[in-house]
Amino acid sequence: MKWPLSKKMETSLLACAIHKGEKLTKYCTDHNHLCCSKCVELNHRLCVQVAPLPQAAGGKSTNFKNLSVSTENTLSQLKQCQMYQEDRIKSLKVSYKEHERLIVDGLRVNIVSYLRECETSTVNTTHKHMQYPISEMREEIKYLLADFEKSTIKEKKEELNLKQAPLKVVRNSCIRLHYELFHLHVAIPKVLGKELSFIASKKCLENIQQSDIFIKENFSNKVFTVNGKSVHNVKMPSESGTCQITAVCALQNGQVLVADYYNKRVKLLNQKYRVVSHLDVRDGPWDMCLITPTEVAVACYIHGVQFIAVSQSQLAKGRKLKLQHYCIGIAHNQGDLYICSRTALYKFTLSGELVCRLYKDSSADST
Repeated sequence: MKWPLSKKMETSLLACAIHKGEKLTKYCTDHNHLCCSKCVELNHRLCVQVAPLPQAAGGKSTNFKNLSVSTENTLSQLKQCQMYQEDRIKSLKVSYKEHERLIVDGLRVNIVSYLRECETSTVNTTHKHMQYPISEMREEIKYLLADFEKSTIKEKKEELNLKQAPLKVVRNSCIRLHYELFHLHVAIPKVLGKELSFIASKKCLENIQQSDIFIKENFSNKVFTVNGKSVHNVKMPSESGTCQITAVCALQNGQVLVADYYNKRVKLLNQKYRVVSHLDVRDGPWDMCLITPTEVAVACYIHGVQFIAVSQSQLAKGRKLKLQHYCIGIAHNQGDLYICSRTALYKFTLSGELVCRLYKDSSADST
């Protein structure tokens, strides 16, 4: 049995999506667009093929089976995009929660340290003379807690909200597009009459097109096409061993940085892939990533992270981050460093402050 279309859905189908309160009356074949009288007046006056809906609906019928398949595919993609955004939002929240925990631990250490100082200073002090240090201690603790709550935690929450905001906008758009397309998908089999069926199918196609554009703009999978390959020797005359390239970073000017683990060097290649500068790195570079267009961070296993700058085709060592764990992998994203030890993944600020540990697996020496 075919359930009839609800009056609410029928009204929604006949309504113009652009001009509120206006009903759809025509169809522009030039633009494949459903139009109300205002649409025609404002945007389609010069179009050649603008026909009344009954006339347009009497033409070639829509293949509803193919339309249904396309709709289901788009709905599935929108759902995946929504879940992807929600995972990113959740990941950010977890990361900041971990950061808050580290801040709380730091505050606890400060308070305990202060209490011990007070305890030490009041040893062998009479009860009468202890009243002032205790009241002073209470005030200091109150100050620490107030400062912590007002500045640090509030600041981190605001920072989290700022980072989550654009993700939530995209997530909400996914939900809206999915909702609109899903209701059209459900309504189409219930539609009676050629004209209404024509409107429903065209609206569905418009929503699919709109959703596809949205997905491409926000979730495009970049495909790289290999046009060819060439082999270049980056071994220097002073090197006796084979080069073992563990990382490559391309600069905007066409120069290339390579990390040579075996020879414990970072090398700068010119546009012809000739070595024009190099720096020795202790313990060999395990990985490398771009921080700015002219600066890289190099993972140095037991010696932390070495920053290297490129200026006028020369390499110069910058600051160094010392870590409490091995450093075998490194990546940079939105001002944060992601560093791999042999068994864990950590998130750091560029200044070297640990934000949180994102993952750990100690089931083997290297996981």
